[in-house]
Amino acid sequence: MISVEDMGRRAKLAAQMLRSVSPASRARALQLMADKLIACRQEVLAANAEDLAAAGNLSAAFQKRLKVDDKVFDYMVKRLREAAALPDPVGHIIEERVMPSGLSVRRVAVPIGVLAMIYEARPNVTTDAAAVAIKSGNAVILKGGSESLRTNLVLAKAMQEAAAEAGLPGDAVQLIASTDRAAVSELLKLDKYVDLIIPRGGKSLIQAIAEGTRIPVLKHYDGICHLYAAADANINMAVDLVINSKCQNVAVCNALETLLIDADAPDALLAAITDALRQNSVEVRGCSEFCQRIPGCVPATEADWDTEYLGNILSIKLVHGIDEAMQHIAEHGSGHTDGIITTSQELKDKFIANVDSASVLVNASTRLSGGGDYGLGAVVGISTDRLHARGPVGPAELCTYKWVAVGDGQLRK
Repeated sequence: MISVEDMGRRAKLAAQMLRSVSPASRARALQLMADKLIACRQEVLAANAEDLAAAGNLSAAFQKRLKVDDKVFDYMVKRLREAAALPDPVGHIIEERVMPSGLSVRRVAVPIGVLAMIYEARPNVTTDAAAVAIKSGNAVILKGGSESLRTNLVLAKAMQEAAAEAGLPGDAVQLIASTDRAAVSELLKLDKYVDLIIPRGGKSLIQAIAEGTRIPVLKHYDGICHLYAAADANINMAVDLVINSKCQNVAVCNALETLLIDADAPDALLAAITDALRQNSVEVRGCSEFCQRIPGCVPATEADWDTEYLGNILSIKLVHGIDEAMQHIAEHGSGHTDGIITTSQELKDKFIANVDSASVLVNASTRLSGGGDYGLGAVVGISTDRLHARGPVGPAELCTYKWVAVGDGQLRK
């Protein structure tokens, strides 16, 4: 087994070689990855069954994230093909101008270089990361959790074979197979080779990585996502959006955690939302004013407004107007995904202008902010950072840029 440092060195060389690989070759590599994945479907499912059997003492939520069933497998294949079909971001001219001197200046998108993905449980991250890295011309080092190692080994082998068959450097996609925690520590020291680290997992993992490296880290710590239902919100739409935002998958970072409802909204709206949540086995924790209007709710504490439940709990607070709603989001939100439900264009515009989150939604489920529904195809995560990428991180977000100036002898005066 090669050392983590050797993997970094190889990835750096691969990244240099990738700069001269054509967009067509990179797209072909992604299509071949999808084909290879289909060819080893039974091997993937068998390896995942072994991983699941070994993870029997872990929580049900963790095992759900670990499991690769037919739906997840088909999703992985689809994301690879979607990434292949996306417009190629490398070489895109972001801006250009001709100066009075005749100097032609342009800003051009280029790959970042070497990415490192550190993630827990979800084997689909292996294929998503390979897809996004290759599409954006980057080499990638993958470090999944020990609980998914058998599955990841099969997936990574398929990705590597496809890349090589398409003429890409063999080390464009590498997987750290060691289960030793020291491997992560070694990876965090490779600032000579690795240009960006992208962690996927719980807050403690992301925080430990960010605090333990000099390499830039693309991250989000919490997904405390809000919906604000204005007084004029359509009841049926509001119920549908709340239930989808909260219940479609409770264990993800863009699931709804706090619902803000205008105090002027009718009791019918409050009751319809509460009934629907209870029918979906969601515990409702309400502020004192909400509990007075809807009996039987668990009283919310101050801590609830700052909690990412990742489970069947939703906190609800009545607010007096959009300004109070936006202030609550500013104080308690994580800058991830927040939305408004209203028919008023004035309220929509005000919410969009003043809520400073990576994704701001109007009359839409918070679950749409994952990237695929934004037309990005595969993504490697969602960033709440301000530099350099924010929100869903797809191929275009994994490019930086360089300035190119072309002249015919111009001199500095």
